[in-house]
Amino acid sequence: MSENRRSGPLAHIRVLDLSRIMAGPWASQILADLGADVIKIERPVVGDDTRSWGPPFLKDREGNPTRDSGYYLCVNRGKRSVTLNIAKPEGQAVVRRLVQESDILLENFKVGTLERFGLDYDTLKQLNPALIYASVTGFGQDGPRATQAAYDFMVQAMGGLMSVTGEADGKPGGGPQKVGVPIVDLMTGMYAAIAVLAALARRAETGEGDYIDLAMLDVQVGFLANQAMNHLLSGRVPGRHGNSHPNIQPQNVYPCRDGHIAVAVGNDGQFVKFAEQLGLGELADDDRFRRNADRIANLAEMNEIIVETLAGDDMAAWVGKFEAVGVPCGPINSIPDVLQEPQTVHRKMLRELAHPLAGSVPQVVSPMRFENAPLRFDRAPPVLSEHTDEVLRELGLNSHEINELREEDVI
Repeated sequence: MSENRRSGPLAHIRVLDLSRIMAGPWASQILADLGADVIKIERPVVGDDTRSWGPPFLKDREGNPTRDSGYYLCVNRGKRSVTLNIAKPEGQAVVRRLVQESDILLENFKVGTLERFGLDYDTLKQLNPALIYASVTGFGQDGPRATQAAYDFMVQAMGGLMSVTGEADGKPGGGPQKVGVPIVDLMTGMYAAIAVLAALARRAETGEGDYIDLAMLDVQVGFLANQAMNHLLSGRVPGRHGNSHPNIQPQNVYPCRDGHIAVAVGNDGQFVKFAEQLGLGELADDDRFRRNADRIANLAEMNEIIVETLAGDDMAAWVGKFEAVGVPCGPINSIPDVLQEPQTVHRKMLRELAHPLAGSVPQVVSPMRFENAPLRFDRAPPVLSEHTDEVLRELGLNSHEINELREEDVI
């Protein structure tokens, strides 16, 4: 296949992406941002499920909605779209040819599906022993739930995240809450990207590929982090505390005269500065609040004092005071506020990429910055089947063979 892609630390890597929805595509978008040539395999006519997960939908130059939703557009930048019916032998044959030209294969089919098509790891590694094959599923390749489907929301619930997210029962708005973005999907994609990069590093030493089995529930359990450890050390069941941090205080959202402010005091030294800016420097010498453990033990009393004091001035005034002495704090920004935040603008996190139907499409880009292998964002999320002919020609198929596949509903 021709060298199709650009710069970045993975410019020498080719990814065959059989995944769809969110977790797998998030991983492949990370790899695409890093420069890899990602070939996204989609179902003919229908494409990735998320293309239809709207509104909102991207509008074309005439203002008419396209078939691509915001959900799809946020996770498929930098890829080439190829439609292929892998349930047909001819489609499977194309996948095998692509495997021989690829370094990484990502998939998130139900356990056993690709084995029925002869596209499982044990079969494909015979064609390409150096292949790194990553399977992303809800519950992994084994265990009592292995064959069950999973979505982010249910895994947030099953994995304990919703038990520690939201206000406590009995408080206004109390009850379990999901996180406002599909965090399990995103973290699973992050872990998948890390795993394949680790396998690439090992392959550089051994020449040997690998098989990666990644489960969304495992990922959720893995990033319970301090909450899981709190339970393991204390035997207590962590609960919901709203915005209040379970281990470090004061860290919470507090009302001001004209809005709310997030305060994240991280140590005893910062608390001294925080108390001084409140005009209550004596709090730092009070035995109830001197150390973090004391503040946790007397949290209700401390919060009562903080809330009463912050109510006396505007949010911007408090932010200015705390920032001046290095106390971490910030306003509760809306999404538009974040995208217009001067630091966000300076870091160029929002870009416009050329798009064949819309002219351009907005993208929130990768936060990774490389000095010697800079990332380039020059390929918008593809329209369905945009690169099918291009990729098949790179495989050596001629126009007649491509037309035959199209007539047989393979592509």
